[in-house]
Amino acid sequence: MTKFQLVATSAMGLESIVADEVKALGYETRTENGKIYFEGDERAIARANLWLRVADRVKIVAAQFPATTFEELFENTKSVEWERYLPVDANFPVSGKSVKSKLFSVPDCQAIVKKAIVERLKTAYKKTGLLDESGATFKIEVSILKDMATLTIDTSGAGLHKRGYRVGQGDAPLKETLAAALVKISKWSPHRPFVDLFCGSGTIPIEAALIGQNIAPGYNRDFISEEWPWMDMKIWDDARIEAEDLANYDQPLEILGTDIDHRMVKIAKENALEAGLSDLITFKQMQATDFTTTLTDGVIVSNPPYGERIGEREEIERVIRELGKIMRNYPTWSVYMLSSMDNFEELYGKKATKKRKLFNGFIRTDFYQFWGQKSNKQSLI
Repeated sequence: MTKFQLVATSAMGLESIVADEVKALGYETRTENGKIYFEGDERAIARANLWLRVADRVKIVAAQFPATTFEELFENTKSVEWERYLPVDANFPVSGKSVKSKLFSVPDCQAIVKKAIVERLKTAYKKTGLLDESGATFKIEVSILKDMATLTIDTSGAGLHKRGYRVGQGDAPLKETLAAALVKISKWSPHRPFVDLFCGSGTIPIEAALIGQNIAPGYNRDFISEEWPWMDMKIWDDARIEAEDLANYDQPLEILGTDIDHRMVKIAKENALEAGLSDLITFKQMQATDFTTTLTDGVIVSNPPYGERIGEREEIERVIRELGKIMRNYPTWSVYMLSSMDNFEELYGKKATKKRKLFNGFIRTDFYQFWGQKSNKQSLI
């Protein structure tokens, strides 16, 4: 087994959750903005891809070095042992980004990195002429931040939010990784009732069910590094067997998703069916303000509409006001709402116990947390 410097990338504000997930897999972490670094072998690559619910991608860090000139970028890139990662027939597209750096032309940086890797591989493999690049794909990125270049190889392929169960979605779907983060922040546990009153295509309830039964989020999808010749298929088989062994399919769950739009409820049911969770989640068409329950100690996690279209804002403000009044009848329930509305607490009629700044895509939002009272009564689940 080989030791790699790995990095799990995440949305801003979610680094601590991703770091906790990486630590739960048994690896020590170091965190920077949007990046969680850890060391691990081939097995770590497979396990991180299968298990990280909140991370965007898992990458190998091939090199980090200062680069203020194209010559520096070329020579430092060429000095990396690329033959350690890339076979002679590797297909290696290079993408790039540059922020607050002297080397600001991304196309030039990409071309230089590509040329340097070609030179290195031709020397290492004693090749003349062009490399045919007909083999497995290794997506390389050159990222330059404040004149510090980082060269990475993506091990995930499609982003980790692509779990493979979404067969349909609405106009503004919540990313699966953010949905999982919201559930984790709520500290919900499987013996408590869970409700999403604005469920849309069902992402939050589905992620809750995956968490509730400890099902690895990447279990039903493929990863780009599965095609790499040095990532033995047994590594992936073992990681999937481990995931299967750790899943608790017998854990009963009480999960409800509701939406006012019957079309979204239909899509949510289809997505849950695709995820293999349709028997664990109840979806129904209902207005959020019609919520009633006889259960205690429940958790509501929702991403209500932000009311950005003309005429919508007044309606969603009315719903939030009404919901705040309704939830006074259920003091043991905790309510968690993701919203871009600055006046959310005022509308809800209560100051949040806690709030957390998060980005839903490019929209700055707050995750308002209204903690319920603890009851002595045990949940029915």
